[in-house]
Amino acid sequence: MNIDRRILAAGLFVMPLAACTPNDINLGASVKHNYALQIENPEPVYAEAATTSGAVVTGANQRYRTDKVKKPKGVRTTSGSSSGSGSN
Repeated sequence: MNIDRRILAAGLFVMPLAACTPNDINLGASVKHNYALQIENPEPVYAEAATTSGAVVTGANQRYRTDKVKKPKGVRTTSGSSSGSGSN
């Protein structure tokens, strides 16, 4: 019974200390940091203003419905040449 009182007394002493610990204001900062790294550019700048013309959109819809969609221009993501590995 003496041991039970010691455990109870220790628990009552430690419990208020645990309740008074300050909150970590940086909690979740690593998740926010990793999320921010995945955003390419939150405010991109384009060479031309985006068109919001109804005639352009209507034409695109008509071409889509009649299966006469304009082919996109080629987009290159790399420049230069590459060589295979292991060549001597």
